[in-house]
Amino acid sequence: MKNKKLMMMSLAITCALALAGCGEEREDADSVVLKVCNWEEYMDLGDWDEEETIDLDSGDIIGVNALYEDFEDWYYENYGVKVKVEYSCFGTNEELYNMLTLGDEFDLVCPSEYMIMKLMTEGWLVPYSDAFGDEEDEHNYYVRNVSPFIKEKFDDHEINGESWSKYAAGYMWGVTGILYNPDEVDEEQVSSWDCLRDSTFSRQITIKDNVRDAYFPAVAAVKKDMLTDSSFISAADYPQRLEDEMNDVSEETVAKALDFLQDTKDVAYSFETDSGKADMVSGKVLANLQWSGDAVYAMDQAEEDDLYLAYSIPEECTNLWFDGWVMLKRGVGNDPAKQAAAEAFVNFLSRPDNAVRNMYYIGYTSAVAGGTDGDEVLEYVDWTYGAGEDEEDICEYDLSWFFDDEEAVIDAPAEQLTRQLYAQYPPEEVMERSSIMRYFDADANARINRMWINVRCFNINRMPVWGWCIMGVLLCAAIAAFAISRRKKNYDL
Repeated sequence: MKNKKLMMMSLAITCALALAGCGEEREDADSVVLKVCNWEEYMDLGDWDEEETIDLDSGDIIGVNALYEDFEDWYYENYGVKVKVEYSCFGTNEELYNMLTLGDEFDLVCPSEYMIMKLMTEGWLVPYSDAFGDEEDEHNYYVRNVSPFIKEKFDDHEINGESWSKYAAGYMWGVTGILYNPDEVDEEQVSSWDCLRDSTFSRQITIKDNVRDAYFPAVAAVKKDMLTDSSFISAADYPQRLEDEMNDVSEETVAKALDFLQDTKDVAYSFETDSGKADMVSGKVLANLQWSGDAVYAMDQAEEDDLYLAYSIPEECTNLWFDGWVMLKRGVGNDPAKQAAAEAFVNFLSRPDNAVRNMYYIGYTSAVAGGTDGDEVLEYVDWTYGAGEDEEDICEYDLSWFFDDEEAVIDAPAEQLTRQLYAQYPPEEVMERSSIMRYFDADANARINRMWINVRCFNINRMPVWGWCIMGVLLCAAIAAFAISRRKKNYDL
């Protein structure tokens, strides 16, 4: 009898465990795993100290948890579905592309504009749903709060007749310029991209070690006379003409860019990917071709050591770049639950207070302007860069072009006309001479890649006279040594 009871209890426990297991399976079946891949150090991961609290008029902002963890709670509270974000990172657009071609699966990734164009061209992407663009949905923070300036760029640029907006949502944006030490360099010296090959900066300037970021300023420099001509600038179709010229990959322009970059190589301290910031802060170099977000980071770091760096956007033009969120067919595919979670993730990051958290944490400029769901972004800009009560040398800094608000003007210290505020939100007249670098087709890519190989590797056509003399002497010595060796061998025989 006792054994029978034990058997019954055992069976009951087994059934209970089985039912519990079935319950867990049902719960797992109702949950969503969202695989997100983003740039390294490109999202607020929380763990802020209390003194880092951003105290705005609209309320305090602080990052306790990683934003993707906060999203999991927010999504469950608002949609009743459990989501688990698997968050990973990549270092370059090319690394991300290699990961995808090697079979890595992600639902949502955040490449730069030219890689977005490439992924659109090759058919990798899933379009955003019609529901994502519904401004009446209170949770659609992206469409309700994205800057009209950013929205226009995404709407107006197309790949195969389809706008970027159909497949991508803006995350961060910026421009390129020259970070410099104003104690050693005059602003005039870095007012043109030609400074990259100026012998005045011999071994004291750095340039980016990738073909796209190097090719753009090279083209601007070799076309300087045309780009700065008043008749070109005042043309009714100036924005389109500027973009066409800056994306010129003809044999003639590529050859001129090659000569420019060869001259730059003779002058530069180094071609770098990420060391330029540290080289500026440590004083190794005096000037550095730099993305605006990294320039802000370097200026902040240098200021801790009482070194005040500045930023210049050359007169010819500047490269306007974006990073944006896109959904992948191999991940989201035809899974409505995954796509809903992916779109909600983009919206959550686009809520103004979360945009502020990201801007504070990574130093780059959000595509979000706010307004519909709060003015935290504009308040944060004022909180960060606004003049103090005791400031005397101040200026009115107009941000209305980005925030689409005539009252978006802050009083800032005059020094910010060449520092962080200028880098993050350049004046409207500067943005009018900004241009996007397009995705190049296979032939154009091959052409500029061949050029880049010639820049980064030994180019026999650039050997100076003294180099040829040394080569001649070494060749003659080698021939003489060979002849002597042959004679000695014959003599021994």
